Amino acid sequence: PIRSFTIRIADNMGQEVITVNRPLRCNSCWFPCFLQELEVQSPPGTIAGYVVQNWDPFLPKFTIQNESKEDVLKIIGPYATCGCFEDVDFEVKTLNEMSIGKISKYWSGFVNNVFTNTANFGIQVPVDLDVRIKAVIIGACFLIVIFMSVCFFFFLNC
Repeated sequence: PIRSFTIRIADNMGQEVITVNRPLRCNSCWFPCFLQELEVQSPPGTIAGYVVQNWDPFLPKFTIQNESKEDVLKIIGPYATCGCFEDVDFEVKTLNEMSIGKISKYWSGFVNNVFTNTANFGIQVPVDLDVRIKAVIIGACFLIVIFMSVCFFFFLNC
């Protein structure tokens, strides 16, 4: 979680269809000066949008932005993101707070969740949502993983 990264997502034919870029930023789930952001390109080289972490003292919040950096959707997570013995759902909402879907981190058992850094995610959004925004929501999963791992690491070291 403390490194910059570029993730290239390919289709079944091996063609790159989505590129996710996250610049190097300090990480903290407690201070607003360390908020995360990433850029999603789909197709690679064409900006589809951005995912921006928003500061909130209690909830993980993110904004989905289009290629012009205009807010399109919100993602709001639960107060407790550890997901002990249950799935963790992050609601995908319109700007006026209407829920239209969710990103879920699935509970995969005690051993996997505690002793490994693997995670299984699912995304549920309307079928008619703009395909570029769907690509950005896929990118949001990676930012949520970073947020959860940084806060979990901070919790363990308190």
